[in-house]
Amino acid sequence: MADTFASLIESFKNIGVARAYGAPVQLGGEEVIPVALVSFGFGGGGEAGQEGASGGGGGGMVLPLGVYRNVGGQVSFRPNTVVALFCLVPVITALGGAVRRAIRAAKA
Repeated sequence: MADTFASLIESFKNIGVARAYGAPVQLGGEEVIPVALVSFGFGGGGEAGQEGASGGGGGGMVLPLGVYRNVGGQVSFRPNTVVALFCLVPVITALGGAVRRAIRAAKA
């Protein structure tokens, strides 16, 4: 089990900042650095009372947030609008529900 855990740690060493910020790319006279949200997880377990019964799994996701642009020394962030809108859906839904409950409470 210790060897398996050490193997998992070794394979996940490169995940983090190196994955969240991609290598700079020259595009049309400007330097572009891609930025992403990186998330991963894994787990495992075994069944009590049975020798050798164990299992595990893992998964991850990468969400492209946008790019940093460097044009003549001026650095700016340009968000990925599709992902920004996708991330705002839960916030807008929660806000709409809160407003609806507030209106119902005001009427009562």
